[in-house]
Amino acid sequence: MRTVEEHQAIVAALIRPPAPVSMAIADAAGLVLADNLVAPNSLPGFDNSAMDGYAVLASDIAGATKESPVTLVVADDIPAGRTDIPALAPGTAHRIMTGAPMPAGADAVVQVEATDGGKGGIEGGGKVTVFESRAAGVHVRKAGEDVAAGETVLPSGALLGPAQLGLLAALGQATVSVIPPVRVLVMSTGSELVDPGTPLRDGQIYDANATMLLTAIRAAGAVAEQVHFVPDRVEDFYAALDDRLGEFDLLLTSGGVSAGAYEVVKDALSSQGVEFAKVAMQPGMPQGAGQFRGVPVVTMPGNPVSALVSFEVFVRPALRRAMGLPRPSRTIVRAVLDEDIESPPDKRQFRRGTLNRETGSVVTVGPAGSHFLRWFAAADCLLNLPAEATVLHRGDTVEVWPLD
Repeated sequence: MRTVEEHQAIVAALIRPPAPVSMAIADAAGLVLADNLVAPNSLPGFDNSAMDGYAVLASDIAGATKESPVTLVVADDIPAGRTDIPALAPGTAHRIMTGAPMPAGADAVVQVEATDGGKGGIEGGGKVTVFESRAAGVHVRKAGEDVAAGETVLPSGALLGPAQLGLLAALGQATVSVIPPVRVLVMSTGSELVDPGTPLRDGQIYDANATMLLTAIRAAGAVAEQVHFVPDRVEDFYAALDDRLGEFDLLLTSGGVSAGAYEVVKDALSSQGVEFAKVAMQPGMPQGAGQFRGVPVVTMPGNPVSALVSFEVFVRPALRRAMGLPRPSRTIVRAVLDEDIESPPDKRQFRRGTLNRETGSVVTVGPAGSHFLRWFAAADCLLNLPAEATVLHRGDTVEVWPLD
């Protein structure tokens, strides 16, 4: 029987990073940068005004006060976006807007609130009276003070969020090289399964696993599609994958992996490169992993709690690690048990629970059985109970994985 750690290592080795791709920056949110980003140009690209006001030569207004203001001729107007910028002559000012290029000859900006606002317009001898002095460089954004051309501004592996993508756009980058999401094909198996919304016949059940796993995969940052569940016949299993498998990086199945009859996944894949084993855990003991037709395959039990716990323990961290995403594993916290519980010998047990973050205590939710999905829906964490702990008492400290 494998340990949890042994099977985690097997699954992690199967799910490899996809090759980097170039995509539009608008589509890259939540992905990670494949290569260092080297700035092709500086930010700002030119000296510009940090204020609405007047571009001046600092020495022209050196003694300006409210009691002894300085009046300058307003020789020109520089709105943001103007490209033909005239030089500033000594003894004059140019009205300037935030972000507009600084004219040659000017070395400071006086914000409009420190003036009379200007009178007489730009043409016909307009003037502005300045009530405060400004040192050279005040309210001027210097070219390259944010980013210098040739500087590495984002390292490979950086997660691309709003600020990072905004920086790319500011540098004029329309596309970016990223690690794309892992593409996962999800298959539920079992002749008893029907789609939600379909009338049930005796002996049939609704397929919960497909919806559950599709959602979990997408929440982990990967992309997922479903191949319709197949009945317990090997030929149907193969046929369902004929036209789809090659489009994906991973096949994830649930059901058909136990020791009984009609275990279609085990029957179809055990001689095709997928190894099946028991893992010392509860729930989720029967597991499988390998390759089928060159595509990595991870197989999980069919009971819904077993399937979701198996995903959390084995698949989610491997997916996120392959995509370079931060915090591939769930955050681990230590919490104080608020009840007495028992755990099976020689098996790692994962119990559903609720965590009280104010008190640092945790209690289990619902029975331990692998079909009690309702109680997983009520939980906000998993208790990770070690194999050697068969009896735990109130007041004991346990490892807890908070869930999304």
